[in-house]
Amino acid sequence: MPRVTALLMHALPRFVEGVIAPVAVFYAALMLLGLNGALIAAVAWVYGGIFYRYLRGHPVSGMLVLAAVGVTVRAGLAAATHSAVVYFLQPTLGTLMVSLAFLASVPLGRPLAMKLARDMAPIPEAFLKHARVHQFFLRISLLWSMVLFTNVAVSLWMLFNESIGMYLWIRTGIVAGLGALGVAISVWGFRRVVRHVNREPSTAS
Repeated sequence: MPRVTALLMHALPRFVEGVIAPVAVFYAALMLLGLNGALIAAVAWVYGGIFYRYLRGHPVSGMLVLAAVGVTVRAGLAAATHSAVVYFLQPTLGTLMVSLAFLASVPLGRPLAMKLARDMAPIPEAFLKHARVHQFFLRISLLWSMVLFTNVAVSLWMLFNESIGMYLWIRTGIVAGLGALGVAISVWGFRRVVRHVNREPSTAS
């Protein structure tokens, strides 16, 4: 198994690109250019990422194309209604669906956390097939279902009770805190599983 720090460093650029940067781009454009400028900047960020991959000869995933379509629709609806609330409401509802997907994957025995781990980090398949590892990912899927549901509850309350500026700053901070707690628990649990699995051959001998 690669070191946990190596796995995190592999996943960090994807997290920054997909989560942190879009919020920063939208907020900066909102302050400088207003709502319509922020919507254009958000769309340009996603399509710019696709164009950059194309120029570098990197594959453009189907998920990235879907994200581009989704942000275009969101921006169009927000521009038509002149409401930033509409723009942010749609991904919040999407987060709710992801939370439910994490939850549903647990009783089905197909933990969504394991599928995401495969996509984000080079984890050997033999390790993922271990029974203890499978149980770990079931528990982590349940954890992230709760983290994301709390994210949705906080986001909806702030979206309808605070200004967009407050929503972006405070909600992002709260969500980042919840995410950091979820990551910390996940990494701690993952380290324990790795140590247990790595000890098995020597124990058997």
